[in-house]
Amino acid sequence: MTTTASSPAPPQDERLDPALLKLGVVLVLGTILAVLDATIVNVGVEAIRRDFDSPLATVQWISTGYLLAFALVAPISGWATNRFGAKRTWMASVACFVIGSALCGLAWSAGSLIVFRVLQGIGGGLIQPIGQAMLAQAAGPKRLGRVMSLLIIPLTFAPALGPVIGGVLIGVFSWPWIFYINVPLGIITLLLARRVLPSSKPEGGLKLDVRGLLLVSPGLAAMLYGFSETANGGFASLRAHGPIAVGALLLAVYVWHALRKDTPVLDLRLFANRAFTNAVLTSFLVGAALFSSMFLLPLYYQQVRAQDALHAGLLLVPQDIGIAIAVFFAGRLTGRLGLKPVLLVGIGLSMIGTLAYTQVGSDPNELLLGAGLFVRGLGLGAAMSPVMTAVFQSVKPPQMPQAAGVTNVLHRIGGSLGTAVLVVVLQHELVSSAPSSAFGTSFWWAFGFSALTLLPALALPGRPAKQG
Repeated sequence: MTTTASSPAPPQDERLDPALLKLGVVLVLGTILAVLDATIVNVGVEAIRRDFDSPLATVQWISTGYLLAFALVAPISGWATNRFGAKRTWMASVACFVIGSALCGLAWSAGSLIVFRVLQGIGGGLIQPIGQAMLAQAAGPKRLGRVMSLLIIPLTFAPALGPVIGGVLIGVFSWPWIFYINVPLGIITLLLARRVLPSSKPEGGLKLDVRGLLLVSPGLAAMLYGFSETANGGFASLRAHGPIAVGALLLAVYVWHALRKDTPVLDLRLFANRAFTNAVLTSFLVGAALFSSMFLLPLYYQQVRAQDALHAGLLLVPQDIGIAIAVFFAGRLTGRLGLKPVLLVGIGLSMIGTLAYTQVGSDPNELLLGAGLFVRGLGLGAAMSPVMTAVFQSVKPPQMPQAAGVTNVLHRIGGSLGTAVLVVVLQHELVSSAPSSAFGTSFWWAFGFSALTLLPALALPGRPAKQG
């Protein structure tokens, strides 16, 4: 991926030309829409519950239904790209997301909102993996590290920015606007995509693995549902461990099926590649650390520091600034130094930043917490670019759609599992400890997730392997 003084490749081969930059901007816009919506709704749950006079157990499906729809459709991204063409499938996914968003804003009950959120999630679940594969294929191996830094914007910046935007929209307007905001942005994205995205003819010949889909999608949905139910009763409750057990069984049967089929819906043979396995495991653990902490942070400010949704979101801005700065430099540094040094520094910074929040039991001042968030943001922004580079560098170009699907599925599972673990820890600690101390212990677990990420990260190659 990187060139040396003796390399025959001219320097301009690694430049991000205008055509590639335009492609990246459009694909990132679509991915931001999908990823942002996974967290922007969190600050509006209480307002929605009051308006519809619904119990929290019902309203939580507004978030859970979206994530389950993500899990249901992500495995078919590779098949859909092959069957209908990347551009057509990606634009149809954005259109589905926009329609679902408009209907969510018009919802007349909690039940209708949940149904429309599922429709929104079906579109959103295909946007990200297809967009990642398109951009990776267009970049080629030499520019992959720098291009991946474009994809890190939605993967890390959008989830962190979601509570801020959601708090502002609810404070100035009302909760339907957290959905309406997607409509003009989605239409602009579609108009740009029609002009910028390269046309791609359907390849055909790849049959949909229906049996595999009927195993892997319900299996993933059951596991994610089980993880989400830990918020109500912990891992010991039947509503949690029942679906998790069913999901694990379905996925185990899918593994047996996929290893015996030539074209499975998710190609598990990719894991025979040790570099791919380590990269995906790193992404899984980064997802656990990122999404679990994004669940805890606004909750801490609202429950312990008595902040409203708007101020809780604004207090997370230092992390967003750190992510933005790191993303700007991460791609270039990965190209010059190799992915492992940048990744390890990023993980280390995220751990240092999280340490500040492990001390919330002693009521630290806002300056220390803000500095911790900024350092944590630097770490997250620096870590994600090398991870995605490692994933796509470890496979051949025709395998990129499948690799993107597998990576996104496991990234989401990591986020759901990490959040579930922290919910159980927090609830257990709140029984016997003061709220601030309970959150401090929970953040130690978030710190542990980041520390575990070091294990597969250390096994990654220092520099991406040369291709061709």
